[in-house]
Amino acid sequence: MGMAVYIVLFLAVVGIGLLVRNRDYVQFHIGKPGEKAGLQIPRDRQRACNISAAVAIFALLAAVSACRIAVGNDYWVYRFQFNLIMQNRHVSYEPGFNLVVWVIQSLFGYDNYLPVFGFFSVVTAIFFVKAMYDQGEWFAATVFLLMTGGYYYSSLNSVRYYFVLAIAMYAMKYVLRKQYGVFIAWIVFAALFHKSILVVIPIYLLAHYLAEHKIPKGLYVLGGAFLVSLVVFKEFYRRIIFFFYPFYEGSAFDKVDISFTNIAKCMGVLVLCMFFLKVALKDNVQTKFYFFLNLAGLAVYTFGSFIPEVSRIGYYMIVSQVFLVPSVLIRIENKGWKLFWTIGVAVAFLGYFGLFLHSAYNMDIRLLPYLNWIFN
Repeated sequence: MGMAVYIVLFLAVVGIGLLVRNRDYVQFHIGKPGEKAGLQIPRDRQRACNISAAVAIFALLAAVSACRIAVGNDYWVYRFQFNLIMQNRHVSYEPGFNLVVWVIQSLFGYDNYLPVFGFFSVVTAIFFVKAMYDQGEWFAATVFLLMTGGYYYSSLNSVRYYFVLAIAMYAMKYVLRKQYGVFIAWIVFAALFHKSILVVIPIYLLAHYLAEHKIPKGLYVLGGAFLVSLVVFKEFYRRIIFFFYPFYEGSAFDKVDISFTNIAKCMGVLVLCMFFLKVALKDNVQTKFYFFLNLAGLAVYTFGSFIPEVSRIGYYMIVSQVFLVPSVLIRIENKGWKLFWTIGVAVAFLGYFGLFLHSAYNMDIRLLPYLNWIFN
């Protein structure tokens, strides 16, 4: 029954997403380099339809997440930590998260954990949907990739991390607008809930620089040297990581974890982009920005397997695939090739989705069975 909920939700939100025709509006949200965005957005029937569909998708995503109970391997761990926060005892969470928990439980009562999960479900869904609405040139495809890529479903677990991941997606538009101060402000705010997000400041800014400029040859040398250093000086980087996350050292997360699945996803997206290099990436800063983020993700997964919980770094980069892949597909001029690659991408991600749902029963994930406090 639990898997049926996830599948029906997936079909519903993608189906509603087909009503959105957002490509002509994205430029108003992103803006051209040097110009202010979000101004003079056409107010027409299609925009009204787009907004209504986006609100409906938000409502479905927020409802399924907010109504869950005992879903996720860390659900009861969070509940225990909520109580420690109310007892003014030490927890390893960031101060922003602790403050929100304290405020909500002060209002609703001690050990009243459902409103806390509900709050983060709603705000996470808001940032996911807003990011897709502002940046998704092919909105339905972006929703499809967010769902089949497992990002939404995983947000039912690891509450803090997926909240800030959604903010990272949302904040990408400020990099594209060149509103760097606003971008950094959002990231610093998100770091109050999970400080790992601070890594996106240099990475996103570098990706945008590379997207806008011809890459100097010396930068290739520096990039190669950095990748070699990840292999040669692993312990140096581990010391830096453990300075911020000392509790990871020697824990169950402190192990080499080569994610062949994510490497394959990054490689597949890279092949798609290179196959249509001139059409997809030429003079398109937005698409090139996502392209370099995917490339950075590939580097992290390939050379940074020694990083504890490496996907918590990699996801900040490869989540850009939900924007990159549709952006490339809609620019393929040959209808036959466009259909071929679209079907290929759909089959690949549906296959990944199937494997994801199958693994969701594992005790270290435990996103299935889906239970909710209304009926269970």
